[in-house]
Amino acid sequence: MSEDIKDHKEITRANIRVNAQLDVPFLAMNTLAAIIASYGLLANSAAVVIGAMIVAMLFSPILGLALGLVEGEKLLVRHAIKSLIVGSILVYFTAFLIGFLHSDIPITPEIMARTAPNFLDLMVAFAGGAAGAYATISPRLSTSFVGVAIATALVPPLCASAILLGHGNFELARGAFLLTFTNIIAIQFVSSVVLWLNGFHGFYFWQKSSIWELLKRNVISLVLLLLLVVALSYNLQKVVARQLYESKVIRVVGEELLNYPNLRLIRVNIDEENGIQMVRVMVGGLEKPDAKGFVRQLEKRLAEEDKTRPAAVRLRYVQVDVFDRDGEVKAIAERD
Repeated sequence: MSEDIKDHKEITRANIRVNAQLDVPFLAMNTLAAIIASYGLLANSAAVVIGAMIVAMLFSPILGLALGLVEGEKLLVRHAIKSLIVGSILVYFTAFLIGFLHSDIPITPEIMARTAPNFLDLMVAFAGGAAGAYATISPRLSTSFVGVAIATALVPPLCASAILLGHGNFELARGAFLLTFTNIIAIQFVSSVVLWLNGFHGFYFWQKSSIWELLKRNVISLVLLLLLVVALSYNLQKVVARQLYESKVIRVVGEELLNYPNLRLIRVNIDEENGIQMVRVMVGGLEKPDAKGFVRQLEKRLAEEDKTRPAAVRLRYVQVDVFDRDGEVKAIAERD
């Protein structure tokens, strides 16, 4: 091993240890990141949320924890865990206060997007963690943009959970917190693997370590990951099944509307209530349809398509008046 590589590894170790420490800049920057991210979430601004991550520092203690576990440095592990816990609590408390003070602001899509973690989120966390760890140890790469990308996987879902808790929505808050926990575990474990593969085996560069030693030191993370894989895979399966069902419903509604040439579909909403799929269909037209016959036929078709999901249809009709430059057009087909 060349002297340059040895020196670079020692410098990298020193930087990771310093950045994992709990100090005033760490607390200040994470507080500011939480404030910016929280208001970005409430304003439904993805740009603000991403921009807030430039000042976030939660990745540093995770990387410190990864290095400590790989090299068996118990003191670094303790310091990193302390920094991660205190930093996360500070971010959560800050976002909770903002969510509580602005509980009159409706929950935005940016917040909702972080409340239902699945297996795809775990894969994103793996890739982000690997990129961040590799950028940290490589002299050719900058960690700036990679750090921002990883921060978006940590601070926004944590802030989303706190805001939802401030709104009193415990179920959605739990989902957003699970996403944060998933990202932390995945980023830490994959960072440990990347560090180990790149020769960070011990405090001194000549020390050796087997893969079994790596797994033993990361046994808690590995067990948690396996549990998360099962849970998130189940969540992904539910999401996919629901999307397929919604596509099926929209197709059936469209086919049934072919029997009503004067009607056009406006939207379809599907909610589950007491184990029954409530299919709410809104249509527009010039003439009121045979609502009773349409609803019965649609419920019959849905039962034939999927016998495992009982469905109840609710139809809403909106009177549509179509005009052209010369006056009212009676045939709705002319809209097309």
